[in-house]
Amino acid sequence: MHAYPSDHPALRLFEELLAVPAPSGREEALAQLIVDRLDSWGYAPTVDGSGNVLVRLEGHRPDAPLSCLAAHIDEVGLVVTRIEPDGSLRIDRSGGLLPWKLGERPVQVLGDGAPVVGVVSFGAAHAAQGERPIAWSDARLLTGLTPAQLAAAGVRPGATAVPLCEGRGPTLFGDPADPLVAAWTFDDRMGAVALLRLLDELRHSRLQPHHPTIIAFTVHEECGGHGARALAHAQRLETFVGVDGCPVPPGAPLVLDGRPGIWSKDTVTHYDQRLLRALCRAAEAAGTALQPVVYEHAFSDAGQVYAAGAAARVACFGHVRESSHGYEVARLSVFDNVLRTLVEFIRTWEGA
Repeated sequence: MHAYPSDHPALRLFEELLAVPAPSGREEALAQLIVDRLDSWGYAPTVDGSGNVLVRLEGHRPDAPLSCLAAHIDEVGLVVTRIEPDGSLRIDRSGGLLPWKLGERPVQVLGDGAPVVGVVSFGAAHAAQGERPIAWSDARLLTGLTPAQLAAAGVRPGATAVPLCEGRGPTLFGDPADPLVAAWTFDDRMGAVALLRLLDELRHSRLQPHHPTIIAFTVHEECGGHGARALAHAQRLETFVGVDGCPVPPGAPLVLDGRPGIWSKDTVTHYDQRLLRALCRAAEAAGTALQPVVYEHAFSDAGQVYAAGAAARVACFGHVRESSHGYEVARLSVFDNVLRTLVEFIRTWEGA
């Protein structure tokens, strides 16, 4: 039996990004890692006032409208709502994290100093709670520290927390010839990995887009798409393409077969069908295909940008993933197919 391809370039980058906590509003450490990587490749990244990391690419047609390819770097997590007299923390979700997705596990709380480790607790299983669903109001975060010690660590209401990097993954399993990969939330570090790999490919191939293009690593998507909206307004974009995952809710026409997915409609908008067709053509030319999907209860940076009137045309596509906002699963081959689609789109798209 063949060994799993643990040296895959997407997995190496993914593992590096997974190790850095980045809940919404606290993306600065991951942003710095990305800036350092891009600096080492000879790019000149900038960080705007929102905390978005931007790389500007000249186009063959410098007078053409400005385009943007973007992936968000924040993740779902927890937020501290109250500190109890015994030092335990009351918590709620930051972004779309559900209690049963997280469960009882170690987390790190990001205060002003070093992270504070704690364990999420939903109490004794022997209590007479019946079969009712658990809620965040049932949860406490046990830290073993006093309120004074927490204050000294800069932990206050509004501090955020995410699972420890140990146990986040990635983990390969299934058929070694076509494996699945699992990790605590691909959303949207694998989009960031795709754009980093795209920039690496562009510098080696000296490929240039037709349009002036911004490659963006955006903040605060999970709590409203604020980073992408601020970026789009400030830069006066015509086109915004989000590179994000495609979750698989019940009934969705998506399968984990290596083909990426593409959003056709979500909670807030219809996506531009001309862009959808262009991305589908790019995928076919790259040797794969995109799976269109409509979401009733989802949104993306791209949809938020369009709803805010900050770009004329938007699209969103990326890896298909099971178990969204939890321990997610995708086909390893989808990450190369996303990259190949991006390269072909950059190479051929002229805005038609």
